[in-house]
Amino acid sequence: MHRFARSAAMALALVFPGLAAAADYPAHAVRTISPYPPGGTVDILARLISGWLQEKLGQPFVVENKAGGGNNIGTEFVVKSAPDGYTMLLVNPANGINATLYKDLPFNLIRDLAPVAGLIRVPNVMEVTASFPARNVAEFIAYCKANPGKINMASSGSGTSVHLSGMLFQSMTGCSMLHVPYKGSGPAFVDLIPGQVHVMFDNLPASIGHIKGGKLRALAVTSAERSPELPDISTVAETVPGYEATAWFGLGMPKGSPREAIDRINAAVNAALVDPGMLKRFTDLGGKPIGGTPEDFGKVIAAETAKWEKVVISSGAKAE
Repeated sequence: MHRFARSAAMALALVFPGLAAAADYPAHAVRTISPYPPGGTVDILARLISGWLQEKLGQPFVVENKAGGGNNIGTEFVVKSAPDGYTMLLVNPANGINATLYKDLPFNLIRDLAPVAGLIRVPNVMEVTASFPARNVAEFIAYCKANPGKINMASSGSGTSVHLSGMLFQSMTGCSMLHVPYKGSGPAFVDLIPGQVHVMFDNLPASIGHIKGGKLRALAVTSAERSPELPDISTVAETVPGYEATAWFGLGMPKGSPREAIDRINAAVNAALVDPGMLKRFTDLGGKPIGGTPEDFGKVIAAETAKWEKVVISSGAKAE
């Protein structure tokens, strides 16, 4: 680079650091924050897409787990990070749910997060420990009503789609279950598999291996249609008409992050969603691609926030 041009670039970097960072983005490692522990769907997807971005964009994409606070600790960390394009959040259903579930959040997701790209939408799966007596949803409801207060319902944390899917089930069936929140699906499996807790409405990607391996029994999926990955498993709605809950995932950056950085990540994610190898990995997890522009993903976040506001209020769900 010519000396004058280099000097001008350095001056711009001092005055407009975001502009300089975007010019050759990414120029160094990018952090992807997973607001849950390892072993759950959010962490699985964070590592899958970060590996793709690292390969395609030529810089390290490092996943950091910042769990706790029902997803809020990791989210707050991202929205309060420097808006330079080098910190991303693996956005997930709890981000839309928590806007209503928590009354005094130190951030507003829609105001403080720049949508980057939609990844996939997946069903949750109603699953029980392998020794549980019910083998379908109708038998589960009958057992629950015959044994009030004796069923422990695990979740990956208060405010997650896993939690709210269970609360929606309770409100629509009259079942009474004790909610036992964990800091992610991984820790919940430690108790669910041996039967210390009995049921979970987990995101399918984290659970499908345990189901296919016989460690857990799937009773139903929570989507309107059956999952191609579990074609013999019914939907909850086949027994409880009108029931539907799905989980959605994507990437976001702090508001004010360089548009060039957002667009470059968005393009790489959309390429992943049509790449045969990556697409198979997503579909093997039970996922359907979202894709689209950053603005499209912003509409998903807004719509899901509005949808789950109604569920939180009608179900009486509380942060625990």
